[in-house]
Amino acid sequence: MIVLSVLSCTKKGEEAKPQAKKGFELSNIMLNSIDLAKVEKKYIEDDYNFYGKISADKNSYIDVYPLVGGNVLSVNVELGDYVKKGQVLATIRSTEMAEIQKDVSDARTDMVVAQNNLRVAKEMYEGKLNTERDVLEAKSQLQKAQDQLQRANAVSTVYNVKKGNIYSVVAPISGYIVQKNINKDMQLRSDRSDNIFDVANTTNVWAIMNVNESDIDKISLGMKAQVSTLSYPDKVFDGKIDKIFKIIDPETNAMQARVVLDNQSGLLIPESKATIKVTSSENTTALTVPSKAVIFDDNRCFVIIYKSRTDVKVREIKVLKQVGDVTYVSEGLSEGEQVVTNNQLLIYRSLNS
Repeated sequence: MIVLSVLSCTKKGEEAKPQAKKGFELSNIMLNSIDLAKVEKKYIEDDYNFYGKISADKNSYIDVYPLVGGNVLSVNVELGDYVKKGQVLATIRSTEMAEIQKDVSDARTDMVVAQNNLRVAKEMYEGKLNTERDVLEAKSQLQKAQDQLQRANAVSTVYNVKKGNIYSVVAPISGYIVQKNINKDMQLRSDRSDNIFDVANTTNVWAIMNVNESDIDKISLGMKAQVSTLSYPDKVFDGKIDKIFKIIDPETNAMQARVVLDNQSGLLIPESKATIKVTSSENTTALTVPSKAVIFDDNRCFVIIYKSRTDVKVREIKVLKQVGDVTYVSEGLSEGEQVVTNNQLLIYRSLNS
């Protein structure tokens, strides 16, 4: 039985399959249908699979709190909406806004009065109607009024105060609304401690994988990682382990590690399940061929060596190990040789018929 897979190919004591028959030549059709790959020497790698989930980048995840209490006039976004930085998410009618505006107005009036008092004090001093101390006192009062106006303006800027008593809740960053705890006509208390929105920028996301205690020694910083999700099982997202959390969760008996992934496409959705395959390299090398090039027949492994259309041979090999799409070979090949990776079964049958 002939199958395209690699299992254990170390059976000894059997005769090798016959080589190309004299006069064998690939037809033009067959020659155009085959693919070739070079035998390459590579460091031996090991693959390990872990399970986890996609998470928003916590460095780009912002909780949005209302700075004032009041009645919610409008909510302009829904859960899952994409928003831009500065976009108005909700509006609140608040008496606190009127008080902030009054503080600014009062501070501005006090400064004008202090400026006039200083001007008068200087004029009277020049006319010898008061002392230099009176002028210094007027200057001190003006400085206090200026400081008070500066503080009031700073508060007004923080609260994004505009005319009227309407407070606008704006998006602090561009991203998606991932949490919403506010509705129209809701009454918000000024001492509310809960956030009303969460905004997450998902340009980059994290794949958080759970590592059992028995597998902790298998991972390290910088290891290559390939992430796939149930939503897009045929797509692979590449990254590296950039952080290992040296804490074991007592409930799961697992440690967590993080892989940062580029998510410009937006395909990776926070909280979705993920499979993370990590790869580590050993210090030894071996010759490799694509796994799809290997023919398994009668408990032995073979490849088709191609030199020219008239020089095609079956070669028995001994497989060291298979890791995904790569097969490591311990015997039977030389670096630089070419193997057939497509339609090799047809050639194999023709050479052995």
